[in-house]
Amino acid sequence: MTNFTLFFNSFLSYLLLFVLIAVLAVIACFIGISFRKKKDARDAATSAMSQADTQDGQS
Repeated sequence: MTNFTLFFNSFLSYLLLFVLIAVLAVIACFIGISFRKKKDARDAATSAMSQADTQDGQS
């Protein structure tokens, strides 16, 4: 019975570590996606502004 208890404790410890790493990976993915969306929006606004300036200069 002692061996089973030791195995079970070790198993739960590694399972908890795996869950923690998986949660951190998911959080990192969501942060990366949000950063990319913000960068794309900023680049689109900058591109639209530069196109408007170019069109105003040509008229």
